[in-house]
Amino acid sequence: GRYQIIEELGAGGMGRVYKVRDTKINEKIALKLLRPEAGLDRKSLERFSNELKLARKIRHKNVCQMFDLGEDRGTLYITMEYVRGEDLRQLIRKFGRLSPGQAVSIARQICDGLEEAHKLGVVHRDLKPQNIMIDEEGHARIMDFGIARSLTGERLTGAGAFIGTPEYMSPEQVEGKDVDARSDIYALGVILYEMAAGRRPFDGETALSIAHKHKYEIPEDPRTFVAEIPDSLAGLILRCLDKDKAARYESAAALRADLVAIEQGLPTTEAVAPKGRPHTSKQVTVTFDVRKVLAPALAGVLIVAAALVLWLVVLKKHVAPPPASGKPMLAILYFKNSTGDPALDVWRSALPELLIHYLHQSRYIDVASDSQIYGVLRELNLTSAEGYAPEDLKRVAEKTSATHILQGNLTRSGTSFRVNTTLGEMSSGKVLASDMVQGEGESSFHAMVDELGGKIKSGLRLTSQEIASDIDREVGAITSESPEAFKYYSEARKYHMRSVFPEAIQLYQKAVAIDPEFAMAYRGMSSAYQNIADTKRSKESIQKALELSHRITERERYLIEGQLYYQSDGTYGQAIESFNKLLALYPDDVIGNNYLGLLYSGLEEWDQAIGKFEKIVSLQKDVLSCENLAWAYRNKGLYAEARRVWEDYLRTNPATAIVHVNLGRHYLHQGRLDSALKEADEAFLLDPKHSEISFLRGDIYLLKGEFERSETEYLKLLEAGDRSAH
Repeated sequence: GRYQIIEELGAGGMGRVYKVRDTKINEKIALKLLRPEAGLDRKSLERFSNELKLARKIRHKNVCQMFDLGEDRGTLYITMEYVRGEDLRQLIRKFGRLSPGQAVSIARQICDGLEEAHKLGVVHRDLKPQNIMIDEEGHARIMDFGIARSLTGERLTGAGAFIGTPEYMSPEQVEGKDVDARSDIYALGVILYEMAAGRRPFDGETALSIAHKHKYEIPEDPRTFVAEIPDSLAGLILRCLDKDKAARYESAAALRADLVAIEQGLPTTEAVAPKGRPHTSKQVTVTFDVRKVLAPALAGVLIVAAALVLWLVVLKKHVAPPPASGKPMLAILYFKNSTGDPALDVWRSALPELLIHYLHQSRYIDVASDSQIYGVLRELNLTSAEGYAPEDLKRVAEKTSATHILQGNLTRSGTSFRVNTTLGEMSSGKVLASDMVQGEGESSFHAMVDELGGKIKSGLRLTSQEIASDIDREVGAITSESPEAFKYYSEARKYHMRSVFPEAIQLYQKAVAIDPEFAMAYRGMSSAYQNIADTKRSKESIQKALELSHRITERERYLIEGQLYYQSDGTYGQAIESFNKLLALYPDDVIGNNYLGLLYSGLEEWDQAIGKFEKIVSLQKDVLSCENLAWAYRNKGLYAEARRVWEDYLRTNPATAIVHVNLGRHYLHQGRLDSALKEADEAFLLDPKHSEISFLRGDIYLLKGEFERSETEYLKLLEAGDRSAH
């Protein structure tokens, strides 16, 4: 009764955080409900209280103040200072990376806070961008002091035990050894690396693989990825990341001194931390009740409310261009897993993937493919995101040409599951539909997706006649009825889309071992085998998929037939026939149009090839589709049209190195070597490590007769291990 909820701020590693009003003092503070899975019993609660008392002694402008630890009907909670702004993780995601000056400024402020805490003997142990807030004035504030340390109770002690977040964990934490201030310095080194280079020094598929790298692998110099990082800053970062903690900075004060020296040598316009933007949100005031807040139903409602705010307040400003097909283009993002069970994380992507398969049957809706969604989320570093900021949604819509975006949240109560979704329209900023489906056990997920698919069609304002005449076979009938088989398939797709084909094949095989009639898994397996040049197994797998055509959609059947015939130029005629049947049903199918464009190119029927590639670019303007179109124009001798393709692309995506390379190669074909070299230089400024730049430069210098310079460029490719360079 003492606290009133104003806004849900999101989930943290230990629990869920809310902005609340303390009715006793009438001030806004932050309240964190600790997850029951954290396992804090009475004994560890006492330890926690002692740690919290220590953390409360920290009084510093760069440290978020802790207030109190409480308990309500068995649920623990912490109250702390409310900081208006956004965390460093969101900031890095928004800007990609920070300038050296911004990174140094933030790191220096973090050092200020660490120095004060370390004097009191408090080691953070879980320093990461999510635990660093940037307030509205651009000041860095360290969060959650004392919380990570409290987890070193009896339940986590013993051989091999470690705590922390794997991506920011020091080698001594990996080994479960004692930590001190230098462990926080290591974590700050990782954060500095990420701010300056736009990526972490170590990533991996599992927590164990990441921890292993922190223990045994030497990080790459951050200048490998961003050449403009000053030598002094790169050296400082690598010293922070030394495996031997004795070789790191001995204190936050020593690190801060070097950061100040670097900061003073930077241009004054750079040494400023970017200001955080407050999250705009509708105020929802309810009486605080722990049991109600923890209920899965409320979690779903809060997600819907948050989504409403995002659409209405922020995204209304960003209008997506209407698709060339005139049909709505839907992007289905990874769902949020609010069940508290990490074993269900696989459904974050698997449920959207099932929905994509279901809606992909429709003749009246275009749906971004699973590979498109994964590629965009990976590019934006959002594959593991708990939620999506307004800017994230805008960028997803731009990259997928989506006119509508669907977000979802999975909750559980006992064995019952519930999925809440919001469907938003980009052009108007409106939420068109907020839907809920529920079922018993994971075996109900397919039926839930079928029900949800119908609701989405209604939300997209399809007419009753369109809905009645549309193709909508149950998703289990066109994929697999087995949740276990589909989970393996979904995981295989992630490896496949990262070009890790052997692991993808193993997972596809596990899927078909459970469901021998899983045609889509055989199709994926065929593609993976083809990519590792195992033609025999590729043909066997695609033939198996074709034999199971009753387990796939008509759309997929024509695609599989076309793919099979495409593998031999002797059956090009049958391939063209299959893809034309596909396009008779789905005129805007990108894959079908692309295959036909390639087939007509192979037959040197350039006018027909150009027609197909122009269609694709009107539907999905990405680098590959533009490359195919420009190539077809060039083969037809239409050089001005080929150049226009790249110039149009660069008008909206100027910072794309490979497009400058392609435009340079276009000039090369025309003998305009100086123009080609200018484009190569533009590409180099954007991505110095891109191998295609050395290929292009080598060819330019060769044709200029500058053979030594040409040889130097070609040798760079061999040194980088590019086997094709021979």
